[in-house]
Amino acid sequence: MISQPSKHCTVELNALPSRIGQVRRIVSAQLRYWRLDPLIDRAALGVTELLTNVHLHARPDKLCTVEIELLLDRLTVSVHDRDPRLPEVRDATSLATCGRGLSMVAAVSESWGVRPDGESGKVVWFTLTAPAPAPALPMRPPYAAVAGAGGVGFVEVEHAGDGLAPASGGGHAPARSAVAG
Repeated sequence: MISQPSKHCTVELNALPSRIGQVRRIVSAQLRYWRLDPLIDRAALGVTELLTNVHLHARPDKLCTVEIELLLDRLTVSVHDRDPRLPEVRDATSLATCGRGLSMVAAVSESWGVRPDGESGKVVWFTLTAPAPAPALPMRPPYAAVAGAGGVGFVEVEHAGDGLAPASGGGHAPARSAVAG
């Protein structure tokens, strides 16, 4: 079995509102580059919620690191900050304007969690299942190979005065349909 190396991207930032949008675009661009377009919306929403939590709650500062890693069929997005307090999922009322971030992360991801990171800080992460890569389509043989192998060929014609003449120069080209049958 051939092992697939992991793909990894890291961004360090202060979780300020203007930077959160930039990181969301960076994550989206990286997933497009890895051809994981179906995961972009969920990953962008998840990283936005995690960075918003850092902005709103992290102490002593808003410095954090976002990591995205693709290993086999699993994309993991994690946010490391320097606040050792672990987040809690809240039951937000229907009129609440905040408090749904982790619930949204849980709703869009396959799994999520939080773990202490060293003596101070934590990592909040979520995973998404990556779609299987599309199988490579077989290369079509060049036209000459098909025509030369007994396949249906077409006569090349050029305009000659008021009629059509075969490019090879002998009379009119027979009418041919591009539709089989």
